[in-house]
Amino acid sequence: MTKFALLALALSAALPVYGAENPGKPGKGLHEIPDPELNLMRGRYTVGGNAVAWFGVTMVSTWQTGTGQNLQGTMTLGMDFTKGNTPKVSFTPSVNITAANAPLPDVAGRSIDGSGLNNVSGVSQSVQVAGDSNRASNVMHLNVRNDGVVPTGSGTVAGDASAQSGNASAVASFDGNAARLQLNIEGQGAVQQWLRSGSVGQSIQLTSDGQVVNNRLQIDLVRQSLGGNLPLAQNVAQAITLNRGIGGVGGQ
Repeated sequence: MTKFALLALALSAALPVYGAENPGKPGKGLHEIPDPELNLMRGRYTVGGNAVAWFGVTMVSTWQTGTGQNLQGTMTLGMDFTKGNTPKVSFTPSVNITAANAPLPDVAGRSIDGSGLNNVSGVSQSVQVAGDSNRASNVMHLNVRNDGVVPTGSGTVAGDASAQSGNASAVASFDGNAARLQLNIEGQGAVQQWLRSGSVGQSIQLTSDGQVVNNRLQIDLVRQSLGGNLPLAQNVAQAITLNRGIGGVGGQ
C-alpha cells in the first residue's frame, strides 16, 4: 500500500461502533452486527489510545506571477499527545508578498470553479488552469518515526497571519478546528492547502499566463515506542480523529 493510499485510508477514520444493547435479554447486551449492516459502514477503527505521540503538519505555498510578483506562505501545526488524548497544540504562521513590476494581464472571459472540493473527504489534490505557459505542482510527504521522541513545540494555540498588497493577499490561519494556507490574486486565481477533520488537501486555480506555483505539504507522525507494532493506518487515523477535539484546548 502506498503512503498516499494509506493516508487516504486513515483520513476516513471513524470512532469504534458497538452493537446496541438489548434490554429484553439480560446478559446479552451486545450482539454481533450482521454482514449487510457492516457493508454499509465506512471508516476504520482505532486501538491503542496512546500509540501516537506527535502529529505535525507543515505547509509551504509559493506563487511567482508572470508580472514578477511573489507570494509566499508557510505554516506549521504541531499536536503533542504525550500528556493525554487532548493534544497540546502549537501553531506558527508566516506570509509574505512582493510587489509586481508590470501591469496585471487581462483575463476577461476565463473562469474556474473549485467549490466541489469543500465536499471531498480524505486526501485531495487539484489543479485547474485556464491560461498558457503555467507551471503548477502539488506535493505531499508522510514521514513516520517510531522512537517516541516529540519535537519541542512553539508558537500560539490558534490565530492567523495575513498580508495584503493591491489585489494580492496571503493568509495562514488556524481556528482550533481547521488549518488553512491561502494565496489569492483577485481575477488571477487562488492557491490553497488545508487540514480539517477527515480531510487534507491542496488546490491550485489559475486564470492567468506564465504563473509558477508550488504547494508542499508534509505530515510528520511520531509513534510511541511501545506502539510501534500497531498498523500505521491506525496511528494516522487516531491523530486525525483526535483533531476533532482541538477546539477545546484553548488555554493549553
